[in-house]
Amino acid sequence: MIADPEEFFMRGCGRCDRFATPDCSARLWRQGLDDLRRICLDMGLTETAKWGHPCYMRGERNIALFGAFRGDFRLSFMNPALMKDPAGVLEPNGPNARHKSMIRFTRNDQVAGLEPVIRAYLAEAIDYADRGIVPAREAVELELPDELVEVLDGDPELAEAFHALTPGRQKSYVFALNSTKNPVTRFARIEKYRGKIMSGKGALDR
Repeated sequence: MIADPEEFFMRGCGRCDRFATPDCSARLWRQGLDDLRRICLDMGLTETAKWGHPCYMRGERNIALFGAFRGDFRLSFMNPALMKDPAGVLEPNGPNARHKSMIRFTRNDQVAGLEPVIRAYLAEAIDYADRGIVPAREAVELELPDELVEVLDGDPELAEAFHALTPGRQKSYVFALNSTKNPVTRFARIEKYRGKIMSGKGALDR
């Protein structure tokens, strides 16, 4: 993955084999991404790269992140639970998202048309950062797969490590296990994940 935001705009994120080719999604959406970049920098945000994508910060706080895909490009807000969305332009990042967090663009010229809204939303997010406002912590009741419950009941050490994980990391294992209905596969995955759980990592952590 790239570590320099400038490289993203020139070559892509580095996550796939289309990196630095004319077919790279970042190149396909270059005009729209450049417009988003101009707006973010004009709003006084600091540009950096995180997770292989341009990230825009206010002090130590992440404000927004860019993403480029085959069918669209996106501006994602990092604390979406705070955003009011009066223009109704925010969408959830996926089917399991709890909050609408991103503006999705399917044409490069859409950024210019939405610039006043984008600026207003960035100003709102910046204001929360300047005032130190963070989203209220939400209690999430996870329904653990039966196979995971069975394994945790029989392995107190693993159970202690699992329940010490952050809610997000616990959820990552639930999603990973629920992606298959086969009990044999689920038990195999739990065994595979044991080391990560004991190390305090999520299913997607390296």
